Order: sequence, then C-alpha cells, then structure tokens
Amino acid sequence: MKPVCLVVGAGAGIGGTVGKRFAQEGYHAVLCRRSDEDELNKLVTEIQEAGGEATGFLLNAVKDDTIEERITEIEAEIGPIEVVIFNLGAQVGNRSLEETSYKVFELGWRMATFALFRTASSVCPLMEQRGKGTILVTSSTAAVRGNEGQHSHAAAMGGRRMLCQSLSAQYARKGIHVAHIVIDGSVDAPDTLGKMLGPEKFKELRESKGMENDGLMLPEKIADTYYHLHQQHRSVWTHELDLRAFSDLAWWNH
Repeated sequence: MKPVCLVVGAGAGIGGTVGKRFAQEGYHAVLCRRSDEDELNKLVTEIQEAGGEATGFLLNAVKDDTIEERITEIEAEIGPIEVVIFNLGAQVGNRSLEETSYKVFELGWRMATFALFRTASSVCPLMEQRGKGTILVTSSTAAVRGNEGQHSHAAAMGGRRMLCQSLSAQYARKGIHVAHIVIDGSVDAPDTLGKMLGPEKFKELRESKGMENDGLMLPEKIADTYYHLHQQHRSVWTHELDLRAFSDLAWWNH
C-alpha cells in the first residue's frame, strides 16, 4: 500500500492542490471536504487521470466521531497516514461583538481548533508507533493578529497556532513534524476567495492584481512549499512560516 496524504478541507484552492502535489510524488491522496461532492469527484478524477491515486470523502469535521471514524477506516482500508494536511477554514464572517452569538463563536473554535485536536488525537499515536509523520496546518493572519469583526476567527486561529506549538513540543522528538503555515494574503482560489467575492469581483481582482501581476498567491506554488516542508531533514525542521505575495505588506506592517 502507498503511504497516504490525508487532506482535511480539500477545496479547489490550497487543499486540493496540495493533495495533487503529494499524489504526483507517489502518495495516495485522500481528499475530505464538507460539501460539494461533484467538485470533490472532479479533484479525484484529475489526480487519477494524471496517473496518481486518490480517494474522496465528504466529511463534516464538526460532527462527533466523523474524523475519528474516517481515520480508522483509511488506516485499515487504504494505507498508513504519513502526512496530514489540515486545511479546514474557520471564517464565520466579519461580525461585531454584538453580532457574534455564542453559537457562532463556538463554531469558529470547533472548526479551527477542536477539529485539529481531534485529528491529532487520532493520527499522532499511529505516527508515533511508526516513528515518523508530518502534520501541516494551514492558518491565517488572524492567528497572529486580531482585527475588528474577527472575534471568533482570531480567537479560534490563535488557538490553532498554540495547539500546533503544543503538538510540536510533545511529538517532534518522536519523529512527527508539525508545521503551522500562516497564509498572510489572498489566494487565487475560486473555491474560497471566489465564493467570498462573487464571480464578477473575483474576475476583476484577478485581472488587476493576479495572473501576470503575481499579486495573488498561487495554489500550485503554495503546494510546492508544503511538499518542501514535508521533505525537510529533521535537523532543520521549520515549525512556522508565513506566505504572501511580493507586493503585499506583511501583517506586522499594517
């Protein structure tokens, strides 16, 4: 059996593209996303037509036991999970404190932090037994800087960052590489930014800032970075890095 690269949050942007990259390198890409089975099947077919191996599952990571059950099934039926790409978003929209209900605030935490905790609780013992493994966690500017209207998102992503540090502190010396990747800018992804902006505004943004202007982060280039992190020698493991387009100000400068 081929080693498995499990992608939690496999949209057409970062998640699906990273899954494709690992499939190109000989991994069986297991792509999981909450909804849109047609798009999921499209990603799986693209990988298979390119000569790779892939399987797709619909997975609601907020529901009880779904993550744990899926990981158990993958290990038993597909192969050992060597790499986890945790790419689950937790953006609940721009809301004032008064507009952020208890339920909404908790939802952000469940997506950003609790789902990662549950994933790690399931895969880390397996990786520890094998003496190796990689967990690459997509994060955002909100993990390092709170903004008005981002009470749930910033708190949740800040928690994600601290959880990654704690996981690394416990498991790095046991052969498990945990990396926290801050996406500090806009990604040229129709599945995320495109849906947030709508087709027309997304097209305008791509024409003015993206494409040959290189002002939007390209998922394929992000995927190269993720694969590089996985390939790092343990004497030089990176725990945290941030990515942004060359023309954007870094989060600490604005």
